[in-house]
This record gives sequence, structure tokens and C-alpha cells, in this order.
Amino acid sequence: MPAKDIYHEQVKSALINDGWIVTHDPYTIAFGQRNVFVDLGAERMIAAEKDNQKIAVEVKSFQGASDIHDLEQAVGQYVFYRSLLSRFDAQRKLYLAVPHPVLIGVLDEAIARPVLEDEDIAILTFDAEKEQIVQWTR
Repeated sequence: MPAKDIYHEQVKSALINDGWIVTHDPYTIAFGQRNVFVDLGAERMIAAEKDNQKIAVEVKSFQGASDIHDLEQAVGQYVFYRSLLSRFDAQRKLYLAVPHPVLIGVLDEAIARPVLEDEDIAILTFDAEKEQIVQWTR
């Protein structure tokens, strides 16, 4: 099993604080002889619809030496997981979780915006200190 991101526990707490029930830590996708591990799986009951909303969350800190390299890795991993998830658990929506400053910094740069749009990447941002979700996109 891969190592957890440095913000793993903060994102888990932020989801719980936002009303989610963390059902998987990690969320395992088994395909053939191999497994991949998305950081978290969560569910939330939507009372008005009496239906469950299910998500999978991949946490990325963007703490590497290069923001562009971190972006390349995050996008690649997101697309890979989303493809497998669409076949394994199509009702579960995948989110990329990043600290809020990464969204308003790196992910809002001209080089990142087209890729995020073209690949339709759903993002949730969080405040690590407060263990709160700040923003959901898509």
C-alpha cells in the first residue's frame, strides 16, 4: 500500500466535518491481478432525494520541487483512477483534494487551466489547519 499524503488525515477530518462518512481508507480498486489505492472513499446521505452521494478522493500536497511536475503527476493519477473507477464503481465521483492555496496559485495558472478543463478534473480544496473543506469544483 502506498504512503499517505501529508494532508491525508486533515482531508479525512475535513470530510467528516462536512458531513461525510468515510467508508474507505484507502479506497481500493482491484483490476485483474493488480490493485490501486485512491486515498479515501466517502458517502453522504442526501435527505431530499433519499439517495447516497459517493465520492473517492485523491489527496495531493503539491510540496515537490516543481509545481509543474506535481501537476503532471496529479493529473495523470487522477485520469488513471477515474478511468478505472468508471468501470469499477461508476456512481462514485472522483475528486482531487489540494490545499486551497494550490487552487488559487498553481491550478489557476494559465498552463494548468486548459488541462483541468479538458480533463474535467473535479477539485476540492481544504484548509489543513482548520480541517475544513473550502471549495468544491465541478
